Amino acid sequence: MHFEWIHPNDAAFWVAASFFIIVGVLLYVKVPGMVAKQLDDRAKGIADEIAEARRLREEAQELLASFQRKQQEAESEAEAIIDQAKSEAKILKKQAREELAERLERRTQIAEQRIAQAEAHAAAEVKAAAAELAVSATEELLKTGLKKADLNKLVDADIKTVGGKLN
Repeated sequence: MHFEWIHPNDAAFWVAASFFIIVGVLLYVKVPGMVAKQLDDRAKGIADEIAEARRLREEAQELLASFQRKQQEAESEAEAIIDQAKSEAKILKKQAREELAERLERRTQIAEQRIAQAEAHAAAEVKAAAAELAVSATEELLKTGLKKADLNKLVDADIKTVGGKLN
């Protein structure tokens, strides 16, 4: 078998020989292993970065869920505070109305007592004035010995005088 296309004086021979020598040297120096190791290291680095990204994503989701829970708790607490404030306001309003009603009742009782006292005082004054008038009319009657008609005139005049004093 004779290979004419491969001849030592041919350029293709030297290109092929150079190629095989370079490949041989590369294999001898273990370049494919180093390239594979670098590619494996790079793949491991990428895998680590992906794992870190997943971990950070999960952590961010947990943090978001935590903040959402806290927000819901805060909203619930705010609603509870508002409800409590409303109920306390209703209680205070009811107490204020009751206090006002009690005060008005007491003031009404005091006013009624004062009116009753004023009426009693006025009645006592009228009685005292009537008694005074009766005494003075009796004295006049006894002193002068007036007639019944004159006595009636005198009593009527005294009643008008007392009425004028009271008004």
